[in-house]
Amino acid sequence: MKDSRILIADDDETLCYLLKEELVHEGYIIDTVYDGKDAIDMLKKRYFDVLLLDLEMREVNGEKVLNFVKDNNPSLQVIVLTAKSDIRTAIDCIKQGAYDFITKPYEFGQLCITIERALEHKDLLIKNKILTSKIKQTPPNTIIGDSEAIKNLSRLAERAAKSESSILLEGETGTGKELFAEFIHKNSNRASKPFVAINCASLPDQLIESELFGYEKGAFTDAKTSKQGLVEIANGGTLFLDEIGELSLTLQPKLLRFLENGEFRRVGGISNLISNVRVIGATNKNLMEEAEKRNFRKDLLFRLNVITLTIPPLRDRDADILLLADYFLQKKSPIRSNKKLLPETKKDLLAYAFPGNVRELEHMIERAIIFSESEMILPKDLNIPKEEFEFATHLSEDGTIMTMEQVEKIHIKKALEHHDWNRENTARALDISQKTLYSKIIKYNLK
Repeated sequence: MKDSRILIADDDETLCYLLKEELVHEGYIIDTVYDGKDAIDMLKKRYFDVLLLDLEMREVNGEKVLNFVKDNNPSLQVIVLTAKSDIRTAIDCIKQGAYDFITKPYEFGQLCITIERALEHKDLLIKNKILTSKIKQTPPNTIIGDSEAIKNLSRLAERAAKSESSILLEGETGTGKELFAEFIHKNSNRASKPFVAINCASLPDQLIESELFGYEKGAFTDAKTSKQGLVEIANGGTLFLDEIGELSLTLQPKLLRFLENGEFRRVGGISNLISNVRVIGATNKNLMEEAEKRNFRKDLLFRLNVITLTIPPLRDRDADILLLADYFLQKKSPIRSNKKLLPETKKDLLAYAFPGNVRELEHMIERAIIFSESEMILPKDLNIPKEEFEFATHLSEDGTIMTMEQVEKIHIKKALEHHDWNRENTARALDISQKTLYSKIIKYNLK
């Protein structure tokens, strides 16, 4: 996140200098100290979002700094930098409140992903606990669309809602998977019960397990009281697991057990509990391919995809683009505003490929409302770079239409170049996580 402030505490001055240079280039504000005592002094004087903390420092070690953070600034996200020989100590630090740890020598891309996740977790803590921010007793259930694809999908979703089976929603990022999950819940026999959502990619493993299944008092250092998990809170209702393909292999067997018989055990508990929850998973990955790569358990996949619904990308729903644009105009416009799209603006919307799907269209309309200088929204207000049109329907050198992977590769590269290869800004512009962007960079060998 741009302008986030990070403190690096490490007695290796060369590492501090190099790490600072790299992180400043990524848009962060960086301070460095070379001892735990100086780190504590700095934390007393200045506000930081993340602390990159070495365990072995001369005068005051990293564990003492962590204890200071826990007592004085619990919202500060601590990422421990540790040698491989200190793994056990690093795990103990996690139990004491550190967000995560990175082993030296670290991979900078992985460190950036960890920092980004730590910042997202910090925002969750500041806004409120995930239970209050994610539980929706009366979720919206409006599906906008006149295309045959969306009409057929809505009919299938309504029929699937009447069953008690697990459902897997597939589709690209931004297609509206959570909206369909809410639609299914609202049209099910569980509509009067809670709808609980969690993004499996937004939290580290240590937190996901305790959020899902809860924990007992004394399960770890900060567990001063017992806490219900999401599966208990959602009892009788629906549990939506977004980006379920990101769930680690260590947690997948526990989720599988819960899906099979409704049984689970809190972290630190010895008794099996039961909850009656309907699980809806969502993913933008091909889970069968992930299963073949041994990144996802086949038995869990088969338990999840009793019913599979695939949400089409917006580029395959031309009939819905202007309908959605008008909907977002009404939803996002200030009271008494009556902004309209010019015919030329509508033409540009229809010509665009929308790699970010419905979410990108929503953000585009919201931005256009803010920057339009009259009641009519002009093409320039959409802020679509000219080169976007040049490759949105581009032909390959042999005259054939490009595949979506070819278009995606070009699109991501153009976006990276536009933002001077700043991954944070590029990910925000593409409306994807930095982790997803980093995997695309590796996949397409972008340099």
